[in-house]
Amino acid sequence: MSVIVYSTNTCPYCDMTKQFLSEKGVPFNDINVAEDPIAAREMVSKSGQMGVPVIDFNGTIVLGFDRAKLESLI
Repeated sequence: MSVIVYSTNTCPYCDMTKQFLSEKGVPFNDINVAEDPIAAREMVSKSGQMGVPVIDFNGTIVLGFDRAKLESLI
């Protein structure tokens, strides 16, 4: 399973996403796009969005903290 959470330090929905995944035992790679411009471009390329969180869940892109969508993917 490959999960990437594109986030920033000031995003409460990013924190909720990471907490949710941790509680479900889903390992993920957290990438702070505010500190990594290359990752930010990658995130926009994948999602078409500049807002966070963007979650790449095994190639499925989830925009925002969508609990129901994440549950279905787990």
